[in-house]
Amino acid sequence: MDKRDLLFDREFVVLLLSRFIGYGMVITTISFLLNNYLNYWRDWPGLASFFTHYQLFEADQSAPISAESLTLAHVQFGLYVVPLLCLALFLIKTPHQNLKSDADFLSGLCSYFIRASFWSVLLIGIFDLIISFMRLEETLALVFGDKLAEDLGRSQFRGEMVHYPLIAVSFIIACFSRSLGFTWLSLLIVIAEIQIVIARFVFSYEQAFMADLVRFWYGALFLFASAYTLLEEGHVRVDILYSGFNDEAKAWTNSLGALFLGIPLCWIILVLGMSGKFSVINGPLLTFEITQQGYGLFVKYWLAVFLMIFAVSMMIQFASQFLKSVWTLTKPPDENNTSA
Repeated sequence: MDKRDLLFDREFVVLLLSRFIGYGMVITTISFLLNNYLNYWRDWPGLASFFTHYQLFEADQSAPISAESLTLAHVQFGLYVVPLLCLALFLIKTPHQNLKSDADFLSGLCSYFIRASFWSVLLIGIFDLIISFMRLEETLALVFGDKLAEDLGRSQFRGEMVHYPLIAVSFIIACFSRSLGFTWLSLLIVIAEIQIVIARFVFSYEQAFMADLVRFWYGALFLFASAYTLLEEGHVRVDILYSGFNDEAKAWTNSLGALFLGIPLCWIILVLGMSGKFSVINGPLLTFEITQQGYGLFVKYWLAVFLMIFAVSMMIQFASQFLKSVWTLTKPPDENNTSA
């Protein structure tokens, strides 16, 4: 059967549409994050200017748009459309791709993203702890000089010159480290709690950055582990009915649940959290928000990023679950026997 015949085959159309939905959600999420950066960090006009210029979706043009802004708006519109067109072409060119392989690829992508995120919070927590301790004990200037010590006391400088490079290093480490780090991060949280107890009751020493580190790692542990827990079927279910379903019924439940409940929930978090400069996620990031407790860690704004990481990782994993469930529903009987 050639490709022209495949386009009229019902099963092929279902598989093609499923792959487009699964991959399309991930690609659109990446495009959304990139456009969010261009909108609020680089002051690009955004899609609103594009829609306003062409009066789409009942948008009224209240003020003329400059040629430069219109060009940038077209680029931002293309960041959504062009990747989806490339995806459609790729899917048509690979008609025999197994949905199980697609699901495994997205799960691997999600695992890499979470590994990099875990390494990021580990390195940022340790380095920020050292800087905050030295700043409190007034040894920072002795080691780095007065000018650099003063700069490290500003959240924006520390974020751009310390945190951002550590994140880049974390993504490189995640390419070689296959451990997700849940166990090690849990152990580090316990150690951080123990050192607070020992320092407080034995040495009568307690500072704000010590509790900040625990909260920082706690938030990462619970939010980052959600996608991995979904992959391992570890989330608590109201499984009065689900536990008695056969494989086909479970696949229908998972596919519809991912498509109509899980993915929309992730989009709600992203859209509401990143809909403006002062939204829940964008606001702390743009201002490098920190706690007001004296010499605490400069990581409060990263707690807002945890919500974004949670939504993106869950989005990828829900897309993977959707493709795997469709594969279960459409695979031939011989594959059912083999997988059993």
